[in-house]
Amino acid sequence: MVIKLKKYVIVLMVVMICAAVYLLGYAGKNDQHSALLDEDAFLLIAHRGASAIAPEHTLASYQLAMDMDADFIEIDLQMTQDGVLVALHDDTVDRTTDRSGKVAEMDLVDIKRMDAGSWFNAEKPDRAKDEYVGIQVPTLEEIFTAFGDSANYYIETKQPDESEEMEENLLELLDQFKLLEESQPDGKVMIQSFSADSLKTIRQLDNNIPLIQLMDDFEQVIPSSETFELYREYAVGIGVSHRKADEAYIAAAREAGLLVHPFVVDKLAEGEKLKSWGATGIFTNDLEAVSSLK
Repeated sequence: MVIKLKKYVIVLMVVMICAAVYLLGYAGKNDQHSALLDEDAFLLIAHRGASAIAPEHTLASYQLAMDMDADFIEIDLQMTQDGVLVALHDDTVDRTTDRSGKVAEMDLVDIKRMDAGSWFNAEKPDRAKDEYVGIQVPTLEEIFTAFGDSANYYIETKQPDESEEMEENLLELLDQFKLLEESQPDGKVMIQSFSADSLKTIRQLDNNIPLIQLMDDFEQVIPSSETFELYREYAVGIGVSHRKADEAYIAAAREAGLLVHPFVVDKLAEGEKLKSWGATGIFTNDLEAVSSLK
């Protein structure tokens, strides 16, 4: 009888230990969840990386953003003619490389021949570095290879209507690098777009990725509560120009249960005002200027 009782106690202890480990892991994930999607949090999203001090959308810019404790690195996606996702904001390479032309009309090998850093040195000589000369435009795969799950990713689909299967290719890469695994914190990857159709396509492919509806900068009126409710059907939040995100606008979006991430905010006073109005984060080029908001 004593032996059986001892065995029972041992089994019970093992079960309790396993349960404790599970609960600790769950709590840890919830803590990470709170840091990324909590409505009371305030996120600093590195707009095109640390683009105030390094060439935008380069591995150097993303690395600096991580070194400066950004909550997310923002990546704009364009698709090359041969179907490769690359990090570029514009649909042409004219502004940020030494070449010209549309991304969609070039193969990756053409993109890789470009100098994506010298323009920055010329434009910002006080921030110039020799190492930026000849720096390449990275592919999304190269970004994931460089940073893996050490970074949180805020990704925008650009020109999705002109890029067949952009969303499918994006999700394939996210799966390949295990960034959508249940072990990852909720909000590890967020996807934004001005295209509601692109976001809805992603929602059909994956029901869990947090989506952000970007708001057209030309529309000045506050969307109706019905419009915000429509966004809420597929998105967790909105991205909106800081020029139109006044207190009433933010309040209306928050009332609908949406996160609000204004762009682009490089002045501390502006960030403080938006935070006091209920914004849940900002896109910034200048992490150093707004770091005290965290």
